Amino acid sequence: MKKQLTPSSLLSLIQSGEGYNVEFKVGVPNKLKELSEEICAFANAAGGILLIGVSDDNEIKGVELTNAKRSAIQNSLNEINPRISTRLHPVEIEGKTIWVIEVDSGTQKPYVLSGAIYVRQGANTQKLTTVEQMRDFFQQSDRIFFDEAPCPSFDLQKEIDANWFEEFRLKSGISQTLPQDQIIQNLRLTLPDGITKNGGVLFFGTVPEHFIETAVVRCLAFEGVTKTQIIDDKIYGGPLIRQYEQSMQWLKNKLNVRYQIEDGGPRKEIWEVPEIALKEAIINALCHRDYYDKGAKITIELFQDRVEITNPGGLTSAISPADFGTKSHSRNPLIFGLFVRIRMVEQVGSGIGRIKEQMKEALLPTPLFKTEGLFTVVLKRPVKSSGKSSGKSSGKVSAENWPSMKQKLIEKAPAKIGKSSLKILEMVFNNPYITIPEMAKKIGITERGVEKNIQKLKEQNLLERKDGERSGYWKLTIHPA
Repeated sequence: MKKQLTPSSLLSLIQSGEGYNVEFKVGVPNKLKELSEEICAFANAAGGILLIGVSDDNEIKGVELTNAKRSAIQNSLNEINPRISTRLHPVEIEGKTIWVIEVDSGTQKPYVLSGAIYVRQGANTQKLTTVEQMRDFFQQSDRIFFDEAPCPSFDLQKEIDANWFEEFRLKSGISQTLPQDQIIQNLRLTLPDGITKNGGVLFFGTVPEHFIETAVVRCLAFEGVTKTQIIDDKIYGGPLIRQYEQSMQWLKNKLNVRYQIEDGGPRKEIWEVPEIALKEAIINALCHRDYYDKGAKITIELFQDRVEITNPGGLTSAISPADFGTKSHSRNPLIFGLFVRIRMVEQVGSGIGRIKEQMKEALLPTPLFKTEGLFTVVLKRPVKSSGKSSGKSSGKVSAENWPSMKQKLIEKAPAKIGKSSLKILEMVFNNPYITIPEMAKKIGITERGVEKNIQKLKEQNLLERKDGERSGYWKLTIHPA
């Protein structure tokens, strides 16, 4: 049995936040089965730790468990079949008691609870109920997830992209006080023997393609609408995030992009094929491709009339045709979870829906999804589109004044809007590209306080984030006339 976690190591885990291997509960849920579902999912994945007495925003609240409650929790965990070894114990941190449930990756997968298999998808637990979903899990469990498999030839100390690792730490909100080694341990990028997992190589390696040959993105531009004549051919390697960024820049240089300026504010780029649709398709490919397939690469093909983004590995049998676009089942849950941490994946199973929505808003044909053998997304370009335009056009959108918009928002709101929330709405109205740190500074509250207010506004359907956290903008749900 492993040595119990120390208060200092748990504190660093809490500072790193929830993820693929970590779950927080502020208290014991009324339905103890919720705890068992999380533990079952961890056992079916790479193992994990559930902390009771910690809120979703990483705040240590503390909790007391009576002997009767502890016994009830253990009885609930014992309902997982086959039986798994768990460790339930208290740890005192900052004068408060939290309870820890640890579980290792199971050696007798699949583990079942009440007739269902639970698995981890990013930072979430997903229930598999259909025969097709379970069959796919059985097939996948016979060969370890690629991103969980070891890469013995990779030297993490020498090959890690330190700049990107630091950027990741900032974007995921991990405390600056945590050393790199501790973060690597918390993210479970290595196996118990210290060997780096393939997922760690792909996500943080300087040149992962030196270790996983096909782990690159190939971008091809063709003359006309067929593959007869190649006019550009680029291959992008490096950490997966750099592959994404370079691919998007390549597309931007090829597609028509115009600029829209609103009332002298920052200009907004309008891509002929919606930027967010392209982003979702590329991130999907990087997260879900079959890296066991050594004969194919992710490809982005640009034709005069369309863009095709293809990755090895068709739709998994865990996703039925009826579920396509609403549920997600990743071949690489460790990689998926890392993208979730930096908000490149906003919600499990929602990417396909956003692609369709963006194409519809741009008045372009419904995207085509080919799912046999390879997974291909086909995005049609506007008619008469050819090559890159000057990209200098601009437009101005009419806008009403803030008092008028404020009144509309107040009338629409299902509950009273607080002062800080109202100030956020005003700042967004004046500058859709304003950042959370800028909001915090102007209001005089913490960034976490801003995030909580934003979450309330989203729940009230007053505010939404468009085009992703990384390069998107804020949008009020009542639009100017």
